[in-house]
Amino acid sequence: MSRIKTHVKIGDQVEVIAGNDKGEKGKVLQVLPKKQQVIIEGVRMIKKHSRKSQDRPDGGIIELEGPIHISNVKKIDAKLA
Repeated sequence: MSRIKTHVKIGDQVEVIAGNDKGEKGKVLQVLPKKQQVIIEGVRMIKKHSRKSQDRPDGGIIELEGPIHISNVKKIDAKLA
C-alpha cells in the first residue's frame, strides 16, 4: 500500500488560493489524503443539522469547518504572515 504525498501537513499555516474562500488564512486541522482534501481552521464553515439525542438534548444547527481540495491551498511561512 503506497502513501499519498501532500504538500501540507497538520499544523501548517495555509492560504486559500481559489474558490469562495479565496484569500482566507488558517491552520490545517486535518488532512484527508485519499480524498486529497484538507480541513482548515475557520475556513469554509458549513451548517450541519443535528437531531435531539442524549448528547445534545436541544438538537439544532452546528457550524463546522468543511473540506477544501488540496490544490486550492498553498503553504505560507508563519514568520512572514
